[in-house]
Amino acid sequence: MAARVLCRHGCRVNSVHGFRKKFSQAEDVHLKLTEETDHQEEQKTSSRQIPSPFPYRLYYNPSSYYYSSRDSANSHSQTDDQEEEQSPSDVVPSFRQQSNRYSVSCSRHLSSSNKLLDLAFNKAPDTDKTSVLQIHKKTVSPDVKVNPRAFLKTRPEYASTSLDLTQRPDPVEWVEVLPVLQNVSLLKGRMKPSDVSQLLAELSRLHADKMALLRSDPRFLTLLRYSVKHLRLFSLSELLEVLRSFVWVEMPSSHAIFDTYEEELSQRAKQMTFPELLFAADLWRCIGRQVPQFLEYLYASVHLHLGQIKVPELVHLLYIIGEGRHCPKDLVRPVEQLLMHHLHLLHPEEVGTVCLGLFKSQTSVSESAVTRIVDRALSFVSEMSDFGIVNVLKYMRYSYLFHKPWLDAMAQEIPRRSHRMGVQGLMHVTLTCSALHYRNDRILSAVAERIPSLAPHCRSKDSCKLLWAFGSLGFLPTQSPGFYPSLTEALRQRKAEFQRYPEHLLTGLLGLVFISQFPEDLVALALSPEFVHLALKRSQLELKKDLLTLDGAVALELPHWTGPRLSRELREEVADMLWTFAQSDVCQKPEVVEAETALQDLLGGEQFVCKRMILPHTRSIDLEVHLDSTGQPIPVLPPCSAHKPASPVPSHQDWEKLNTGITITDELIGQLCNLKTPLLGLHAMKRRHLKLEGFKVVELGFQEWSQMLRKSRTEKLAYLHCKIYDCLWNK
Repeated sequence: MAARVLCRHGCRVNSVHGFRKKFSQAEDVHLKLTEETDHQEEQKTSSRQIPSPFPYRLYYNPSSYYYSSRDSANSHSQTDDQEEEQSPSDVVPSFRQQSNRYSVSCSRHLSSSNKLLDLAFNKAPDTDKTSVLQIHKKTVSPDVKVNPRAFLKTRPEYASTSLDLTQRPDPVEWVEVLPVLQNVSLLKGRMKPSDVSQLLAELSRLHADKMALLRSDPRFLTLLRYSVKHLRLFSLSELLEVLRSFVWVEMPSSHAIFDTYEEELSQRAKQMTFPELLFAADLWRCIGRQVPQFLEYLYASVHLHLGQIKVPELVHLLYIIGEGRHCPKDLVRPVEQLLMHHLHLLHPEEVGTVCLGLFKSQTSVSESAVTRIVDRALSFVSEMSDFGIVNVLKYMRYSYLFHKPWLDAMAQEIPRRSHRMGVQGLMHVTLTCSALHYRNDRILSAVAERIPSLAPHCRSKDSCKLLWAFGSLGFLPTQSPGFYPSLTEALRQRKAEFQRYPEHLLTGLLGLVFISQFPEDLVALALSPEFVHLALKRSQLELKKDLLTLDGAVALELPHWTGPRLSRELREEVADMLWTFAQSDVCQKPEVVEAETALQDLLGGEQFVCKRMILPHTRSIDLEVHLDSTGQPIPVLPPCSAHKPASPVPSHQDWEKLNTGITITDELIGQLCNLKTPLLGLHAMKRRHLKLEGFKVVELGFQEWSQMLRKSRTEKLAYLHCKIYDCLWNK
C-alpha cells in the first residue's frame, strides 16, 4: 500500500491592525496563511483603533459584548452596573423619548393641559427607569459597591457644579410634610413660582422610605402641574432647585415631565455660564435622564470657554460626556488638548474618571495621548481605587494600547486586590488582558481563585465574558479546578436569560471550546433548531459565524456526538460568506501577498500554492502546499502552460552557496526562527483541529514575519525553507 507524506503547512502572518497570520503544515504540505476574517468587517465600521506592537487582535466579541443600538437608543437611564462595552458601530446618539410627550406653550392654558398632564403624572412609575440616586444605593454584588462619582470628593471646586448624593437633606417624617401638602391645596391658584420651588424643596426632605408614598399623593401631582405652569417664570436658580428636589424625591427618569424641563433648560442654555451648564448637566445625571438636546448646548459652550476650563471642569465634563454616551467629533480635539495640558495635575480618581468617560463615549484620542494618560495612572497606581484601575484597563482595551509597564504593574496590583473586587471589575481585568494578548498567570490565578465564590451572583453576560477571556488566554482547567465548573454551572442556572440574549451563551461556549471543554447539555441547547432560529432572528451576521465555529468544533472534537448540528445549507452559506469577504479583503493584504509570492518562488510556481479556507469554522484563510515523501513540491493547482517545470527545492546547504551578497548561516536562521508567539483562543483551537485533520502545524509568529518583511528576498526564502523543512523532517 502506497504511502504519501502530507505536510499541510498553514501560515499566519500577523499585522498590527488585527491581522493574525501563521504558518501551518499538513500531509501534502499545506502552507496555510490564516487570518481573522470574521472581525475585519467590523473594523471597517469601527472608529479608529490605535496601533499596537502586538501581532493581531483577538476580538473579544462574539456579539454578546455589545448593546443593541435599539436598546441604547430607547433607554433614558443606564446605571453603572448595567454598563456594557459597545462596539463603535453600535454607538448611536441618545434620542428623546417620544411616548407620553406633551408641551405647555403658555402657562395660561394649564386647564386645557390638565387631562394630558393627569395621564402623565398619574402614570405608574417605570421600575426599569431608576434614578442615579437609587443606583447609588445599589450594590453590584453582595460585597462590592461602585461609586462612579467618587472623583467629586477629590477637590472642593466640584461642590459648585455637582450635587453630592451622600449629603441628603436632614430627613423629616411623613407627619412633618403633611402641613406642606396642605399648603399646596390652600395656595392653588395663588401659587407663585417661588412657592412651587420652596414647597418641592421642603417635600424633598421626606425620609427616603416614604418617597413612593409622596410621589403617589394627589397633592404632590398638583404641585407638579403648577411647576409646569410656572416653568418659564422660574428664575434659573429656582429651576435648578426644582431639579435638585426631583433628585431627592427620586422621580423616575422616564417621567414625561422631564421632556418639558429639558426643553426649557435648552432654551436658557445660551444665557447660562459654563459652571451653570455643568451643574444642570450633573443634576440630569443624578436624575438618570439622558438629555441629548441640552448636552448639545453644553458641548457647544466648551469652544467658547476653553480658556476658563481648569482641571475640575474638564474632569466633570468628561464624566458628563461618558454618561451621555456621546462626544461630538468637533469636541474631541479640544478635549484632548485640554487633557494633555492639565494631565500632570490630575488626581488618581480623576484619571479613572477620565478613562471611563472616554470609554463610555467611545472617544478615540491619539496614541500618544492614551499612552500619557496611562503613564500618569502608573505614577500613582497604588493610590488608585479598584474602580479607577478597572477604568484605565477599559480604555486601554478600547484604544487597543499595549502598555507593558502598566500591565506588569497589574500583575502586582490585581492579586492583592482581587479578594475585595466584584465580578464585573474582575471580568474587565481579564477581558483587557485577553484583548491585548497579555497572559499573566498571577493575574489569571488570582481572579480564578476569587470567581467561584461570586459565580452565583454573576449575570450570564459576566460569566460568558469571563469564560471567553480565560479560554482565549489558554488558561487550562487544571490550573484552577473550581473556576470553569463554577461558571458553567452559573450558565445552567441562568438558562432563561439566553432566551433574551442568545449571544451570551455562544460567547461562553466558544471560550470553553477554545480549551477543548464541551458541556454537552449547553452545546445541545446552542445547536438546537429552536435556539438557532432564535439566535438568527436577533443577529444574522455575527451569530451565524459563532454558530459555525461551535458546530465545526463539535464535529472534530466530539466524534461520538449524536446531538443537534447546524444544517448543511447554513454551514455552506456562512462558509461562502466568509470566503467571499476574505477574497476581497484579507487576501489583498500586503503581508498575505508577500507570503504567497515568496512561497511560489520557493516551490517553483503558482501551481504549488493554493489559497483557500481549509477549516471555514476557524474563520481564517490558508496557503496550502503539498510535498512528497522526499520533500519535493507537488502541484496543488492545475499547472499553467506559462509556468516552467518546478526546479528542485534547494537544500539548506544550497542556500549558503547562493551568490546574493548575504551569507545565510545557521546562526542567522536561528536568530530569525527562535522567537515565540503565545498562541491564544481561536488560534489554539485551529491548531488543534488541523492536527486532528492530519495537518502538521508550524507557527510563523508576527514578530518573526514582520522582521522578515524588512529583509531581502533571499533571506525570506531561506527563512520559509527553514520553517517548512525543519517541521517536515523533525517529526
